[in-house]
Order: sequence, then structure tokens, then C-alpha cells
Amino acid sequence: MPINEWSDTILIAILHDEPAFSEDMETLMGRLEEPDASLPHVVLNIENVTYMNSSNIAQLLKVRKRLIDGGSRLRLCAINDQIWGIMLATGLDSVFDFTEDVSTAIASLQIQ
Repeated sequence: MPINEWSDTILIAILHDEPAFSEDMETLMGRLEEPDASLPHVVLNIENVTYMNSSNIAQLLKVRKRLIDGGSRLRLCAINDQIWGIMLATGLDSVFDFTEDVSTAIASLQIQ
């Protein structure tokens, strides 16, 4: 997974379908759990993700919790209709913050 440190306070990660999704999320969690590292805001670009299983959703929730506990925020962006349908069906549309694209996500994090 490409993790782009867009700034000192924002990470951008590009996710893909399984099996890369799980590996990418583990890499991201490893980065977020580094000792003595400042916890950045995270933008997850999921335009390349065409399906999600319960394990993937659990990983997203774990990242969200880690960020909230550390005072940082998470944005999911570039969501296709299939993934949006999963978010709606599971009620996660009210749990996560979504934006249309990476630029909008970055702007929303900088404004707040």
C-alpha cells in the first residue's frame, strides 16, 4: 500500500481489494501504533476497493478507534456504489466521514 505522508499531520493511504486490503490495513495500523510518533489524520482512498467483508470493516473500525483515541480524524474517499451500498446496509454511513475525493478530504482536515 502506498502510504503518502502528505504533510506532518496527514497520511494518505490507497487501498485495494483482498488480499492486499488486509495487508495494507495492518501496515497502516503498524504506522499508527509506532511509539513516540505523533498521530496524523488519515485519508483512506478506497476507489480501488470493489468489495468488503466483515474483517475489512472491523479493520476500518479499529483504525477509526485508534485515531479518535489519539485525537486525530479519518476520512474515507472515492467510494464506489458497491462499497457505499455496504456502508448504508451496515449503518456505517453514519459512523465514518466520507468525501468525494482525496483533495476534498485533505481540505476538510485542514479546515477543522
